[in-house]
This record gives sequence, C-alpha cells and structure tokens, in this order.
Amino acid sequence: MDLTPNDIQRQALDAVDRILERNGDWQHNKKLVDQTAYDQGLHDELAGAGFFELAVTDGAGPLDAALVVERLAESAAVLAAAATALVFPMVTGEVASGPVALANGLGNPFRMGQFAKTVLILDGDTAKRLDVQAGDVADVNNDRTGWPLARLSPAALQRAASLGPGSGDKLRNWWRVGLAVETAGAMKGALNTTVGYVKDRVQFGRPIGSFQAIQHRLAQLAVNAEAAYWLGLEAAYRGAPAQAAAAAAAYVSANAPVMLRECQQMHGAIGFTREYPLHLWTMRLPALQRELGGMTRHARDVAKSLAAALEPQGARPMATQL
Repeated sequence: MDLTPNDIQRQALDAVDRILERNGDWQHNKKLVDQTAYDQGLHDELAGAGFFELAVTDGAGPLDAALVVERLAESAAVLAAAATALVFPMVTGEVASGPVALANGLGNPFRMGQFAKTVLILDGDTAKRLDVQAGDVADVNNDRTGWPLARLSPAALQRAASLGPGSGDKLRNWWRVGLAVETAGAMKGALNTTVGYVKDRVQFGRPIGSFQAIQHRLAQLAVNAEAAYWLGLEAAYRGAPAQAAAAAAAYVSANAPVMLRECQQMHGAIGFTREYPLHLWTMRLPALQRELGGMTRHARDVAKSLAAALEPQGARPMATQL
C-alpha cells in the first residue's frame, strides 16, 4: 500500500497549515495551556472548513482524517483533534457538532472533557455516548500534561447511552489509532524543535548538532518518529483492525519516553523551562504513553491477537496453555 499523501491530501494539509498560521504560533498554544483553555477559534475554523468530516466524507476517509490529526498534534494545538475528527465519526458514523472527549471508565482523568459537547466512554466491553450536561464533568487540577484534564461524575456514566454489542472494541481500536497519530505528531514536534536548537547551540566553537554523537541520536529519533507516523496511518487506512491498532499504540507508547528523554537532554537546562516551547510537546508524551492502559495493555492485546490467529481449530486457547 502507498500511504504517501496524494495531491488532494497535500492540498488539505496546506490548508490546515494556513489555518494554523492564522490562529497563532507556539506562544498562543502556551498561553492556552497556562490558562487551562481550549482553542475554540481554531476548532471552529477547522469545523467550518470541513476537516472534522473527512473520515466519513465520500472521496476521503480515515486516512485523510489521520493525516490532519497528526499535523495538528505536530503544531501542539490545544484541540481535541483525534477524538473529534477521527474516533467519533468512525465509531458513530456521524460528524460531531462540537468538541468530543474520550474517557476510559469512571475514575480516570481524561483530556479536555470540560470543553466537550459529547464524551465517548469506554466502559468495559461497551462504548457509551454522553451528551454533556451541567455537572457531568469536573475539572482536574493539572499543569503537567500539556492539556486540561477532567473527570466524569457517576451520574453521567449512568445516564450515558450504550452504543451496543461490540462497540467497546470498536472504540478501543479507533482510540488507539488516534493515540498513535497524535503521539507521532507530538514526537515530530519535539524532534523538530530539538533539531533547530542543536543547529544554533554553540559549544567548543561549533554547533553541537555537528557532533557525530548528537547526529546519531537524532537519526534514531527520526526513525522512531517516522515509524510511529506510518504505523498510525496504516492502521487508519486499514480501518483500525485490532492487531494493527494495538501494534501502533504499543510502538508509540514504547518510544514516547525515548523521545522525551533525548530531546530534553539535548536541550540541557533550557528545555525544562516554561518560557521555551519544548514542553508543549514533551509534556504530552507521558500522558499519551499511559493512555488506554499503556504499552503493557497494548502489547498484551497484540500478543492475544497473534495467538488467536495461530491457534489450531479445536485447540485450547494458547493463553490458557501458557
């Protein structure tokens, strides 16, 4: 399969870039994070241009939506991009009327829920849809993840409508695809910022990016970010099959900490300051790494899927034998 963006997809990404330029740079995003705010202006412009409809539009599809989500994550936009543009339409077959948030059960804080009009809830083996009312969602005190966080009320979970049998797996699979492309975008944003820094930072009379040891480390990070990108796009293109979705999520969960550690280390002390933009991407990586149970859950589901495919007819499940 050829997942390289075609002419129409490149034009769509160019249009996204122009919208991002009109809505502000990293300083704009930093201000939103500091104020625990949502970029409603950017959301409305993207919605008006039809970018949240791509996943279910004739002539487009989930691959197109995934490309847009990745680009928005690379820009560090404070936006519920994956939930609104990819997961919600692919799970429900509808276009969201406003921001969508994704919640994993009752007790887990989830991203940007206080701004959502709709929440898709993974409740065990079932997906539920909540049309948010006053009192359904409470803010969670947070300044460490790069996003506002919220928590569902028990009454909201009780009122949420089930999406029927099999809906939990469908939501989990598309959530993992969204998670993969968002993480790939955050990894690229952190890497691009680091490459720019090592070109300018001079030590021993030359830019530190000219040292071979730094170049080798950056090359490995570039491989990691590209692999995350292509795994996420492949899973979207194939319709989020369980194994591909879990594999993409497992890979990004394993490599997000590497990107965080290396980018911060190459920056030195300045990378840990709020005045410098690196944290807009690196602060998000640990949260993405742990979402939906983290690498352990993703990798276990990959193994179970492989075991089921290899299991002879009539044999005991391989997991039981182990």
